[in-house]
Amino acid sequence: MAKQPDRSPVLSFLYRTAAGRFLLKGLTAPPVSRLAGRYLDSHLSRIHIAGFVRRYGMDLTGCEKQSFSSFNDFFTRRLRPDQRPIDLDPAAFISPCDGQLSVFHLNSSRMFQIKGSRYSLPDLLGGQENATRYANGLCLVFRLCVDDYHRYCYIDWGVKGENHFLPGILHTVRPIALASCPVFIQNSREYTVLETEHFGAVTQVEVGALLVGRIQNHHGPGPFQKGQEKGLFLFGGSTILLLLEPHRVALLPELLTQCQGGREIPVRQGQTLGYAASAQNALCPSSAVAAAKA
Repeated sequence: MAKQPDRSPVLSFLYRTAAGRFLLKGLTAPPVSRLAGRYLDSHLSRIHIAGFVRRYGMDLTGCEKQSFSSFNDFFTRRLRPDQRPIDLDPAAFISPCDGQLSVFHLNSSRMFQIKGSRYSLPDLLGGQENATRYANGLCLVFRLCVDDYHRYCYIDWGVKGENHFLPGILHTVRPIALASCPVFIQNSREYTVLETEHFGAVTQVEVGALLVGRIQNHHGPGPFQKGQEKGLFLFGGSTILLLLEPHRVALLPELLTQCQGGREIPVRQGQTLGYAASAQNALCPSSAVAAAKA
């Protein structure tokens, strides 16, 4: 079941009033995130763990450890492998993370729209270099909430390129902000081109969020394996975008139906979302694109 829209009175004040938007300029600045990060890395921050667990009804029995040195140590807790099984079928296209998934069609101009904000791939990636190949492809948006698992993995076997960091500010990635400003091109973000064995060139973009100035990717250029941990986010809700070339991935028909009109559905890391377009049991690519446009 999809998580309910955020109705925080604080966020409503910040994003829907003139006074709030004035304060927001300071709160979204990277120095504020760095200051918050230092506190959340400290032993003092452990006092917030118990209340956080109660508030979100979290079950920690699947974690590798039960004792944490700081709030960020708790927030980036690693789950046991059996808690997030990976579909190792070579043709299976999996989710890189836990989160709320939405699917968008990239038109021939490499434009797409999310909750009222219009985006272009050159703006998202900081230039034209890697944008052209994704015209008429798909953009998968995974929005992580604060109680989600904040580690993410590789979706296939292959070779990764350089990590490209694009500095910016740090809006929340909750729906109220997505409807108010183009968060994904204003926020700090990092992207990598993944040359995969079964799904072509996939660009993965990790987007920071309010109080999440640190995106930690573990590896530089080189080979990777399906299900291998790629990196993690520190405290806060964050987002991962996957850009897919046309006719490479056939998403499951039921997933496309549920995601029509930009609706979000919950997914988990390792969950099968579709298949390589050449797989016999896959939805034909043209149908996938048409459904995503609906």
